[in-house]
Amino acid sequence: MGRRYIGIEIGEHAKTHCAARLRKVIDGEQGGISEAVGWKGGGGFRFYDLGDTIFDEDGKIRETITFDQLAAHIWFYETKTPYNIPETKSAALGVHNGVAYALLYNGILHDKRVDGGNVLTILTLDTIRKNFGDAEYEKLVIYGEASLFDSAGLKDLNIQFRQTPYDVRVK
Repeated sequence: MGRRYIGIEIGEHAKTHCAARLRKVIDGEQGGISEAVGWKGGGGFRFYDLGDTIFDEDGKIRETITFDQLAAHIWFYETKTPYNIPETKSAALGVHNGVAYALLYNGILHDKRVDGGNVLTILTLDTIRKNFGDAEYEKLVIYGEASLFDSAGLKDLNIQFRQTPYDVRVK
């Protein structure tokens, strides 16, 4: 029938009724308008099941959000491109248009102490740089709970620090 559309549904009926009906139309079932327009089937659709929102009602990052989920959110917000979850976990999210992005969250560096893996220190910066390996970039943007570098030190290192959750944006 040459139609293109996006359907959005909340609730189990999206799976039990809507998707089931679309499958029947694709298979050529002659219910609804199909017979009247001579529809014989064909086409396809994609069905996506969305996960939890990143933020709760109070604007805080949900406790159930994983590193990969927050990394995907930040990457898409920053680059407007999909995030490909790497096989090997690291704080380095990737480089896009000369900017490297890193995330210190949920013990990605296996250290949840206050002065450990979620805080930008000399040691965590060294680990991030090692995670990027030979990748070339002009600027480094790091998301984390806190930074032990002052603004002058960050500027000298060409690092832009963004504090989670306050600098994690929705739009």
